[in-house]
Parts: sequence; structure tokens; C-alpha cells
Amino acid sequence: MLVPFCMPHRVRSRTVLFDVTRARLADVFGEERLASLPATAFPPLTADTEGARLLQSVGVPTGTLRLREPDTRSGLLPLVREVVDAGEEAGGWPVIGWLLNAHLALDPGSGAVYAFDPDEETAQRLHTDVSSLVHVTLSFQRLLEEFAFSGDEADEEADFERLDREVERIRRTTGEVDPLPFGDEESVWSVVGEEIAAGQRFADGSPGAVSLYG
Repeated sequence: MLVPFCMPHRVRSRTVLFDVTRARLADVFGEERLASLPATAFPPLTADTEGARLLQSVGVPTGTLRLREPDTRSGLLPLVREVVDAGEEAGGWPVIGWLLNAHLALDPGSGAVYAFDPDEETAQRLHTDVSSLVHVTLSFQRLLEEFAFSGDEADEEADFERLDREVERIRRTTGEVDPLPFGDEESVWSVVGEEIAAGQRFADGSPGAVSLYG
């Protein structure tokens, strides 16, 4: 559910939800396609949290999700209060990335990832923990890089049905572990999934883009 910039209750993090490793991501995308954040970019009380350590050691594949660049002078990530008008508690959270039109921030207390939409002035708890963020990013980015259409106009409808099933599989398998990313039809990940199912977001040179656009 999207809510105003007053924050919902905090939920304490337990163990990570998804088994995500640097080696697994590198096997799929190569080291050159992975982005991570340095420990020095986080506020002191956040740098050693589970979520921050995952962003440092595992990272995410580049593409759909963009990690936030630390400030060139201070070397620090911006805080939520520097990019949106948020509540006092959430204002001190580091902004770790950007997805669609939303700033992604890490709550160091619960380990959850929140999406702040500055245009709508809403916030949403988007992931229970950072491992869920990495998992969804990996799943969608891999689909975008590996899915291929048949190239036959007669099979176009069947191709899109196959693509839609793949997107739905990611939604379903993610939701069985973490219901947050796709729990709301208006969430940024739900919108990304709809765009992919419609044949968007395929990078130039990918099998999907080549078969769609030549």
C-alpha cells in the first residue's frame, strides 16, 4: 500500500530471505556488469548492518535498478531528508538507489528497503530486506538479457504469452518468500513487470531486442 511520507511501523529483520551471492551474479552477468557500494558511503551506524554489507559485497546487476552514486566530495550517500520531505526517523536513512521514479532507501533498524515517490509524496515498504531487492533485480535483469522472441509474426501472440508467464513466475516465486515487491499493483516492481511483459526494457543487442526490433 502506498502511504504518505509518514512512515509505517518498523519490522525487525531476521535472517536474509534469499540466498544471493556475488559469485552467482558474476556467473550470470560478469563482474563488469555488477555495481556495489563502498562501506564508507553509509552513515556509521548503517555501514555494518546486514543490508549495507550485501550492497557492499554482493551488489546488483546494472540495468533496471541503478545504485545511487555517493557524493563526489563527501563520499557519502544522500539521506532521505535530502531528497524528499520525509518524517524525522526516515529522514536519516541512506538513499541506496533509484527505480523508475522512486528513491530507494535502506532502513537500518528493520533492514527493509523503502521506495519514496517524490512526485506523489508517498512511501512504500518495497522489500523485507536487501536480499529480496537483489533477487528481484537479478530475476528481471536475467529475463531481459536471455529471453528471445521467435521472430515469426505468426507466433508473436504466443511469444508474448510466454514472456508474460515468465514475468508472472518471478512475481509468484518472489511473493512466496517476500510478498512486498509485488504486493501492490502500483508498486514500482509491479510497473516494471508490466513494462517487461509488454516487450519494453530490452537493451539494444539483447536477444529480445534483436528479435523485436531487428
